[in-house]
Amino acid sequence: MSIRFEMTGVDDIKEKLERLAKPSKAKSIARKALRQGANIVRDSARAKSKSIDDPKTKDKIFRNIAVEGGKSKRKDEVKLKVGVKGGASFSNPTPPSGGGGDTRHWRWIEFGSVHNVAIPFMRPALASNIQQVTDKFVQVFTAELDKELGI
Repeated sequence: MSIRFEMTGVDDIKEKLERLAKPSKAKSIARKALRQGANIVRDSARAKSKSIDDPKTKDKIFRNIAVEGGKSKRKDEVKLKVGVKGGASFSNPTPPSGGGGDTRHWRWIEFGSVHNVAIPFMRPALASNIQQVTDKFVQVFTAELDKELGI
C-alpha cells in the first residue's frame, strides 16, 4: 500500500528553525503540531470503529482509541502513536483504563482471520487523512514557530 502526500512551506520552516534561539524548543513545537495531526487520525478511527462496535456489549473500541507518545532512539526525534489501548495481547487479563472495556479483539476486526473478513478502521483512518494531517502539522508548526520568533 502506498500513501502519497504533498508538503508545502517546508523551505520557510527551515529558515525559521535556523533563526530559533533555543533549538530544543523546536522539539516541543514539533510534538504539539504532531499531536494535533495525530488527533485527526484518532478521530477518524473512532468514527469508523463506532459502526463496528456491537451495541449489545459494553465494550466499545472507539473509547479505547488514543494518541500516546512513542519512544525515540534519537534525541532530536519526536514520535506519537495512534492505537487501541490494551493492544492486541491476550496474556494480560486486565482491560485498559479507557472506559471502553476489554477491546483487545480489535485486531481480529482490523486484520480479519480465517473465520472472519477484515473490516479495517485504523489503517484507512491514516490513509484517507494523510494530506489533512500533513497540512495541520505544517499549519500548527509554522504558527508556533512564528509565535516563538515573535513574528
